[in-house]
Amino acid sequence: MKRLLITEHVEKEIDFDPAAHPVAELESGSAVVLLGGEVHRITRAGDLILVNGKQIRLSLADPRDRRRNASANGDSGRRDVKAAMPGKVVKTLVNPGDIVEAGAGLLILEAMKMQNEVRSPRAGRVAAVRVAVADTVASGQVLVTLE
Repeated sequence: MKRLLITEHVEKEIDFDPAAHPVAELESGSAVVLLGGEVHRITRAGDLILVNGKQIRLSLADPRDRRRNASANGDSGRRDVKAAMPGKVVKTLVNPGDIVEAGAGLLILEAMKMQNEVRSPRAGRVAAVRVAVADTVASGQVLVTLE
């Protein structure tokens, strides 16, 4: 999920998460969004973004990019991989001692009737697998420890 950060005059920031805010698409390149009780018209004019008719600075950020960049910048040492949501462990894909690359699958976690592959945030060696198949896990619980 991408998050849209709208900054007007450096003083006002609107953190827009499409999943949490109603959006109505209008003609091509235009939408209306309700943020904090205010209606904002967002229009794209070529490479420019206009909010309520004013040109703004715009940045798109994906929270996963920060994790990817951290692993590319020599993220080393012991690292716990935690559950992003509660669920049930369906399958473990690694064992202690295995060497994994960044993005390699560590285990399969079922949450809300969907199976999600939990991936390694960086390259390293699996120090411990802290869960077993059929375990129920809580959000934030440590699943795997990497070295």
